[in-house]
Amino acid sequence: MLNALSVRNIVLIDQLDLALDSGMTVLTGETGAGKSILLDALTLALGGRGDASLVRQGQDSGQVVAVLQLPASHPARAALRDNAIPDDEDVILRRVQFADGRTRAFINDQPVSASLLQRIGSQIVEIHGQHDDRALVDVATHRAALDAFGELTGQAEEVRSAWADLAEIQQAVKEQQARVDEALAAEDYARHTVEELEKLKPQAGEEEELATRRQQLQQAEKGAADLVEIDEILNGPSAPAPALAGLMRRMLRKADGENSIYHPIIEALDTTLAALDTANDALEDLKRDMAYDPGELESVEERLFALRAAARKHQTTCDGLAEVLQKYQSDLDTLQSGESRLKALEAQEATARARYREVASALTAARTSAASALSQAVEAELPDLKLGAARFIVDHQHDSERVAATGFDQIAFHVQTNPGTAAGPLLKVASGGELSRFLLALKVVLADRGSAPVLIFDEIDTGVGGAVADAIGRRLARLAKTVQVLTVTHAPQVAARANRHLLIEKQMVDEGAFMRTHVRPLDKAARQEEVARMLAGAEITSEARAAAKKLLSAVG
Repeated sequence: MLNALSVRNIVLIDQLDLALDSGMTVLTGETGAGKSILLDALTLALGGRGDASLVRQGQDSGQVVAVLQLPASHPARAALRDNAIPDDEDVILRRVQFADGRTRAFINDQPVSASLLQRIGSQIVEIHGQHDDRALVDVATHRAALDAFGELTGQAEEVRSAWADLAEIQQAVKEQQARVDEALAAEDYARHTVEELEKLKPQAGEEEELATRRQQLQQAEKGAADLVEIDEILNGPSAPAPALAGLMRRMLRKADGENSIYHPIIEALDTTLAALDTANDALEDLKRDMAYDPGELESVEERLFALRAAARKHQTTCDGLAEVLQKYQSDLDTLQSGESRLKALEAQEATARARYREVASALTAARTSAASALSQAVEAELPDLKLGAARFIVDHQHDSERVAATGFDQIAFHVQTNPGTAAGPLLKVASGGELSRFLLALKVVLADRGSAPVLIFDEIDTGVGGAVADAIGRRLARLAKTVQVLTVTHAPQVAARANRHLLIEKQMVDEGAFMRTHVRPLDKAARQEEVARMLAGAEITSEARAAAKKLLSAVG
């Protein structure tokens, strides 16, 4: 409920602190006293459009604070938590309007956007009037209102859940189809690459090994001529070893005993021949180490060049070719498994679609039944509201091909004000007074089924009186048993039904320095006097006072 309203420097209100109670509260007063200003201020606090003209003349800014008390289960509290706003015991909506047109919005003292303030406010308070363009006049609210009346919220949520599941699997199918299409587009290239690299069979570290071996073979190729020349000198026709060996044999034959003069020569020759043998052994070792096969060099170079060419083609290193091969093999595997995955997802989509159609069709059937019951319930309220010839029609259109979170159905409330006239939307067909009475009948029917906890009616009794005004008052009182009702009225029959009566009046301040709007709670005697004024007009007669006393006693 709306516990309190505090207004500072809004039009004619300089300072106002208003405490409110549950049940039905009426606001009355002379025309121009400021009743509409009070509602404009409340609308501002609820997230309505700001306007610099709302700021009291001579002030830099105005402010409105609405203090609301909500049950823990109210959807507005969930919205607060979703937006990281403290979920305190009281919900405090505050709006500051600056004279330059700027506004600032706060919920529980945390700055918020005006749109969020409006969203929270609309969940708590509904304002209805003759020219109302919100609440139940908005076609966007009609489907939810019908679901609340028919107690179909659970079914509607089931449809929403089925739709969300279907939307999720449809997105998965779309993404998987894109992957498969991409894989198909690259399939030929992938297969060619896999065949090419599988034939090449690149190995990690192979480039370095081939480069090292190539360098060795190139060095062997360069050193082969040197080995031939050395071999020619040591072992060719002019090789020194045979001549030196022959010389040594002659010296041995000439040597006479151990003290022969040839012994030093013989020893030197022996050392030389041994050195030549060692040189030949080293030559043979070197020949083996530098064994050179031109075919191997060609093969190594071909392999190395092939690896490097493939690496350049795929913009990687030779060691990275194995990863490239793995990638394209994976792409081909993805194509095969992706097509299987796509078929599986499409099967899931078909199941989800069937489930959605099942629950959406059930909801459509339930809405058809609820629409008929709602029309009858509202029409039962109309005769007392002087709308006995009118019809209330729930226009229910459904398209079984429509896939939406709300199901197959489009719901709009239409009325027919007189037999033989065309039915149509509330705003287009009903006059101001008729519209307010249609909305009142509808709110009475919906009062205990999803209504906002605070309902405000702005002069919905304009242009009616007598029995019709009394019927409006009785229905407002019925509403007040389940929700908090505030109504601005000129009808004494409505005012008499209230639990609390507030008088809105203008006051002169500081000997005419300025005028302000003041709100005064009325006690029993003052209330009787105000109802008498409403009955009599400008001059309150004793007959009017007697009638007011009788009226208040009759409804009390």
